[in-house]
Amino acid sequence: MAEKVKLKISPAISAFLRPGLGIDERLKGLEAATGMAPEDRVLLICCLMQDGDSVVKGAAAAVFEALPEEPLVEFIRSCPETHPAILDVIARRHHASRGVVGALLDSTSLSPQARAFLQGFSTGGEGAGDVSDEYSPGESGEEGDDTGLEGLDDGSDGEGEEPAEDAGEADEEDAIDDQGEEFLSKYKLSQTMGIADKIKMALTGDKEWRSLLVKDANRLVSSSVIKNPRITEAEILSLAKSGAQNDEIMRLICVNKEWVKNHKIRKALVENPRTPVPNALRYLSTLGEKDVAAYAKSKNISSVISTQARRMLLNKKR
Repeated sequence: MAEKVKLKISPAISAFLRPGLGIDERLKGLEAATGMAPEDRVLLICCLMQDGDSVVKGAAAAVFEALPEEPLVEFIRSCPETHPAILDVIARRHHASRGVVGALLDSTSLSPQARAFLQGFSTGGEGAGDVSDEYSPGESGEEGDDTGLEGLDDGSDGEGEEPAEDAGEADEEDAIDDQGEEFLSKYKLSQTMGIADKIKMALTGDKEWRSLLVKDANRLVSSSVIKNPRITEAEILSLAKSGAQNDEIMRLICVNKEWVKNHKIRKALVENPRTPVPNALRYLSTLGEKDVAAYAKSKNISSVISTQARRMLLNKKR
């Protein structure tokens, strides 16, 4: 059994972790977290990632993956005595962020396993499996009390997942006309749904629900679509090609190693202005000379990308 982890939580966090709270109330904690100080924001989301309900757990994992670099770095630096298990989760989910990695490596609380993982990853080594990613929630106490967390589960094992669709169901989904009555009825229904219901549907819904909710103005909802276990690479490619997607969605696509193995998805990410520049440059280096040459001449992509493409071509000619 994993070692029991006890964390001191503030009243702001405790308000969303009390026993007996409904799903909607716990999901509201994810919205409230955006207005909290980094130390409370990160810790609350980590705690909700251990929720016993798969919808809450999945939504929290989506929010955690979409966290920008700044609050994570501030959390790590302002909380020097943070439990290593929390830092391990941050290391596993945000190892692509240089700022986060730098702050983690400077922390004296970082576990040897996580340190080895980050150092191995930054040098191209294999070490992801060394990081402990098991967190599970204990019972939250009263205001200011310790909260027992037994292990830490970062949600990477498929929170809220449903069995994979069989071929018949997938064919049925693809056959539905986006302009048909069923689509329109779902669109109308989505207009009356609350945030909690939208998140549930984003995490578990079919292709039509995904196409509707990924465009939702609420980032908790749209980011949750990317965590839906039924989402396909074709849908991810379509999202990567779209210039209208929010930054959280692009970051979530970039951290999925399976998706970025797809050549077409990498190309789309290079071309999408919302892709984080370090990721876009990394994917550019994996493309063929023909693609790089096209980007070197293109006026439709970021100047940073086109400049790097020209440098790559010059280096090959030397």
